Amino acid sequence: SRLENGKIYQRAFGGQSQNYGEKLVHRTCCAEDRTGHAMLHTLFQQNVKVKTKFYNEWFALDLVTTSDDTVCGVVAMCMETGKLCYFKSKFTVLATGGAGKIFASTTNAYTCTGDGMTMALRANIPLQDMEMWQFHPTGIYGTGILMTEGCRGEGGYLINGKGERYMEKYAPHEKDLACRDVVARSSMLEIRAGRGGGPDKAYTYLKLNHLGSDVLKKRLPGITEIAKSFAGIDPNDAPIPVIPTCHYLMGGIPTNIHGQVLTLNKKGQDKIVNGLYAAGECACVSVHGANRLGANSLLDIVVFGRASAIHISEALDQGVELKTPNQDDVDQSLKRYRDLNERKTGPNISELRKTMQDTMQNDFGVFRSGESMEEGFKTIAKIKDSIDHEIALTDTSQVYNLERIEALELQNLIGIAYHTAICAKNRTESRGAHSREDYPDRDDKNWHKHCVSFEDGRYLSRKVSDKTNIVKAIPFDTKRET
Repeated sequence: SRLENGKIYQRAFGGQSQNYGEKLVHRTCCAEDRTGHAMLHTLFQQNVKVKTKFYNEWFALDLVTTSDDTVCGVVAMCMETGKLCYFKSKFTVLATGGAGKIFASTTNAYTCTGDGMTMALRANIPLQDMEMWQFHPTGIYGTGILMTEGCRGEGGYLINGKGERYMEKYAPHEKDLACRDVVARSSMLEIRAGRGGGPDKAYTYLKLNHLGSDVLKKRLPGITEIAKSFAGIDPNDAPIPVIPTCHYLMGGIPTNIHGQVLTLNKKGQDKIVNGLYAAGECACVSVHGANRLGANSLLDIVVFGRASAIHISEALDQGVELKTPNQDDVDQSLKRYRDLNERKTGPNISELRKTMQDTMQNDFGVFRSGESMEEGFKTIAKIKDSIDHEIALTDTSQVYNLERIEALELQNLIGIAYHTAICAKNRTESRGAHSREDYPDRDDKNWHKHCVSFEDGRYLSRKVSDKTNIVKAIPFDTKRET
């Protein structure tokens, strides 16, 4: 979107300020309310331009490593035939997105099942900061579908069941454009206090009708369509019922600024996992800390996706050979797949998924406490054991077996849920998106560190790099880009 003078249009998003909170600023470049959609189209067009080979309808199962732990490809399943194939590669990039489907209410797509992160876990690569889940203040009640923060950036605001603008009370300066964790907790406090809307007082409202039809049509056309389709409400006429909803994982696979995946050696020091990169929500460069600001995820994927590509390109220019895979990795992947297919009876996959999601929503949501998390962890651990060793398929067909895909995704989801639970109950403080009612204060003395969890049960930490950098404009290198 552009202004009449040709400059890129920028809107205000929560938490964005000048001089460390001195005043709010308009810093988010956008394409109406469809910025991610526009980026996706551009990405696809560029791939078509350079004739990228797509393997559509394939499902990646496991990473494959060499004898020296270099990643040299993946084992994947063809959904059309059910057959497995080993894709060997000099470099592998995980760009598999988040895992919001561990929660009952999420803005995430149905495919956000943590596949890449759990592949890393099974390859003895840790996950970092898995307790740091962001809950967006404005998911449509009942569906979780996102009402973008751009709504509030354009002047929309939240009201409770009494019609009161409650963010003026919780964040008098930033109001509805406070950081997402603040707004989400404020909304939940209003609901808990019985000031929500609806017959059960279970939600608050996003008010947009005061903006006028011209603003909604020009700046928020997608939101108008979504509200009509999924809430049954025209935002020109009435406020939209919303509730805090799982939106984004600040944690993930630890990486450096080049996108290279990191693990920890025996001394607890960072060690690069050769051959493996990660970018986007599945990665944790940790530029977002414990609470991402709105729109920075799109900036993240562009910056670190590009950084990964540049680093790989430079390595390929120097010459890299394909390495011999560790047969044990291939065999383990085949065994996991075979065991799932050959079991005759087992617990219901859909019921296990629902129990997992309800447990995560109730015990590891916006507000957390040690007692409820301990009970929730017991439930998640029991479900994990059942999913890992007991689930079976009632559909034994090979061609587009959706039950098999659901089962494989559930195996990935429960891994993410399990490590989220471990990290959340272990961090005995409140920081960013991690809010504990029994430990309401931030504790820099004991918890100013990254939490790192391994599949084998190890729970370690990494140092935090949070030195403030003053960023200057970087000249655009046209030669390199072409």
